[in-house]
Amino acid sequence: MTETLSPTLPPEVERKVTHVLKSACDRELTLATAESCTGGLFASLLTDVDGCAHAFDRGFVTYTDQAKTQLLGVPAELIVEHGVVSAPVARAMALGALEDSEADVALSVTGFAGRGGPDDEPGLVFLGVARRGGSVQVTEHHFGDVGRGAVRIACLDAGLDMLRAAIEDPARDAA
Repeated sequence: MTETLSPTLPPEVERKVTHVLKSACDRELTLATAESCTGGLFASLLTDVDGCAHAFDRGFVTYTDQAKTQLLGVPAELIVEHGVVSAPVARAMALGALEDSEADVALSVTGFAGRGGPDDEPGLVFLGVARRGGSVQVTEHHFGDVGRGAVRIACLDAGLDMLRAAIEDPARDAA
C-alpha cells in the first residue's frame, strides 16, 4: 500500500505498484523514470511503498525539450523530426534514463496530459520501457480529453503494466 498517495489512487494502481516493486526487489532490479507530462508522479509512486523504495534508483523530470536533450541525451533533431510527443522520443528517453543511471529498467512517458497546442491531441501519451541488455517497448495511448489528473492516473496504470512485463518477462533479461 502506498503511504502518501493512497487517498488519490485507484485500488488497482495501488495493487499494481506494490506488485511491481516487490517483483523488482525479489529480482534485485532497480528502476528509473524519465517523465514529462506526469511531472514526477511515477517517481513519487515508486518511492511510496514502505519496504520497497530501495528498488528505485532515480527519476528524471524532463518537461521541456531542452531538459530531454540535456538530461537524457535525446537528440534535438529527433524532437524536431518526430515531435516531442512521439514513439521515437519515448524510446530515446527510456534509453537515456538507463544510460544516465544505475537502473536495470527505465520507464519513460511523454504526452499531452491536457490541452497542448491547437493541433495537439489531449490525452495522447507514449510510454517506453527499456531493460538494460534487453529490448525497448513503446506503447501509444489515446486517453482522451479527460483532464490532466485522469490522464496522469491512466499513465500510471499503463506504465505499471509495462514495468511489470519488463521485470517479469525472462525474454527481456540481459544476456
